[in-house]
Amino acid sequence: MNKQEIYNFLNDKNIWHEITEHKAVFNMAELSEIDIPYPEADAKNIFVRDDKKRNYYLITVKGDKRVDLKEFRKNNNTRALSFVSENDLMDIMNLIPGSVTPLGMLNDKEMKVKLFLDKEFIESSGKIGVHPNDNTATVWLKIEDLINIIKEHGNEVEIVEI
Repeated sequence: MNKQEIYNFLNDKNIWHEITEHKAVFNMAELSEIDIPYPEADAKNIFVRDDKKRNYYLITVKGDKRVDLKEFRKNNNTRALSFVSENDLMDIMNLIPGSVTPLGMLNDKEMKVKLFLDKEFIESSGKIGVHPNDNTATVWLKIEDLINIIKEHGNEVEIVEI
């Protein structure tokens, strides 16, 4: 799904959302330069794989958090983790660097990516801001709706403390 297909999907499913169109952003520093309606709900996404290339994980945290992959590995019983290559990102989620988002999992035909979602999203405003498979916009969703979208697609979601 591309950006417009994500918008159509959300409308067809009657899922509450707001859209903030903006210039292309490739990191959280660039996003901080943009006036967004829910800065406390913006998400940072890290796409990693284990050392055997068997397991792929999307780690989604609050935008101001850092993720220590060694500590994450220890806390979540994974093998050694490293960042996914641009080729694997395109092959699995049909995304380019800078556009990584949980909504990219809707392009994961084999449902091989597991989402690890920071529980702070649930404990705070209940909203999350993610790219619509394109880094020129942010879509604001209710966190429960995002979780349901991913689970209905067939990917696993785990709520974790990060």
